[in-house]
Amino acid sequence: MNFTKPFMILLLIGMLIVSFFLGFSATTHAEELEDAPKNPNPPVYIVDINPVRDVGYHVGDVLNRTVTLKVEKPYKLLQTSLPLTGTEKKYRGKDQGVEVRSAVLEVSDDSKFNIYKLELSYQVFTSSVVTKPSQLPPELVKFGGNGRVFQVRIPSWPFRISPLAVYGAVKIERDMSQFRGPLLLDAKNNQYTLWALLTLLALSLIGLVYILGSRTWLPRMGGPFAKAYRDLRKKKASDSSVKESITRLHHAFNVTNNGSVFTADSFIVAHPKFAPIKNEIAQFFVLSRWAFFDTESNHGITGDPQTWLRKFSRRCRDCERGLA
Repeated sequence: MNFTKPFMILLLIGMLIVSFFLGFSATTHAEELEDAPKNPNPPVYIVDINPVRDVGYHVGDVLNRTVTLKVEKPYKLLQTSLPLTGTEKKYRGKDQGVEVRSAVLEVSDDSKFNIYKLELSYQVFTSSVVTKPSQLPPELVKFGGNGRVFQVRIPSWPFRISPLAVYGAVKIERDMSQFRGPLLLDAKNNQYTLWALLTLLALSLIGLVYILGSRTWLPRMGGPFAKAYRDLRKKKASDSSVKESITRLHHAFNVTNNGSVFTADSFIVAHPKFAPIKNEIAQFFVLSRWAFFDTESNHGITGDPQTWLRKFSRRCRDCERGLA
C-alpha cells in the first residue's frame, strides 16, 4: 500500500496550522507594543564635574562636585528634594563615612530649558588602618510640572579614603600609583642658599672690579693716582717717557695733597693711608732728583725705571682706594 500521498497531505496541513498560530502570535505582540504606555517624563540632561583625583583623602577632607541639570520648561526642580546638610550617606545599609556639608543651588533659564547648577560639598568623617573605598553617593532629586512629579538620579562617584598613618615599612618604589601626584620636595631652603651664594658672588665680583679695575666705575676709583696709573700703562721704556711718568706722578701727589710735595715724610703725615709704601715714595723722590737734576748719581732702582714707576703708580692707586 502506498502511504506517500496521504503523508504529504498531512504534512502540508500541519505546516499551515503552525504558520497560522505564529502569525497570530506576532500580530498580537506587535499590538501589545503599540498599546504600551510611553514614558511621559521629559529628559533631564545631567553634567557632573567631580574632583580631579580619586585617592589620597583623609578624615576631615572636603570634596566638592558640581552638577548641572537641564530640563524642558515648564518643569522645575523641587528644592525640597535637595540633599540636607548634615546627612550621613549610607550604601547598602552601611555608613560611608561621608556627610553632606552644603548644597548650593543656582537657577537660570533660556528659551526652552530651565537650568540648575548644584554645588555639592561633602566631608569625610571616617578613617581606617588601610585604604577604604567610598563614594559620593547618588542623589535623587525631583522635578514637577504639568501636574506630574518625577525623580532623577544623580550618579555616584567612587573614591578612596587613605589612613592617617601607615603601619610597617613602605617601599616607595612599590607604591608609585598612577593616581598619586608627583612627590614634591620643599626647595625653599635651597633657594635661599642659592640667593645667598649669588649675592656673595656679586659682591666678590664688585670687589675684584674695585681692586683690579682701572676705570672710574665705582666711588674712589677715579682718584689722581688711578688716573696716573692709566696713563703710565701706555708709556714705553725710554728716557723721555721716564721723565713724563715722573711728572705725571708728581701731579698726582700735588693734587692729592692740595699743594706741592717734596718729601715722603711730609706727605705721609698728611695722608697716613700711604704709610705702607713710605719707603717707595722716598725712592720715587730720589729717582725724580736723578732724572731732573743729577743724572750722574745712582737712583738705586734695579732694572728699568719705567717698569718700576708703573708698579709704583699701581701701589699708590691701591693705597688711594684703601687697599693697602
